[in-house]
Amino acid sequence: MLISLVIVALTTFLLNLPCGFWRQGTRRFSPSWILAVHLPVPLVVLLRLHFGLGFAWYTYPVVAGAYFIGQYLGGQWRKSRYNAPGTPLHKDQP
Repeated sequence: MLISLVIVALTTFLLNLPCGFWRQGTRRFSPSWILAVHLPVPLVVLLRLHFGLGFAWYTYPVVAGAYFIGQYLGGQWRKSRYNAPGTPLHKDQP
């Protein structure tokens, strides 16, 4: 059961990295922002059911933490990629 939880958490984290990257480049609460935040949810539910985790209370902090950390780090990845000096989209360049 523990290995299933680790696999689901790691997969949830990896699914949310590109979604967080995408979310960071959109206007907050726009349709694309809402889609970037909620698109991985059905996939995470399917993962939980496939690996037999169901919705046991002890799995929520681990999977939700992986979800939010993936979103956050994906957003930070976009910020660091596009705000680095010397990149075409750097905000300080004319």
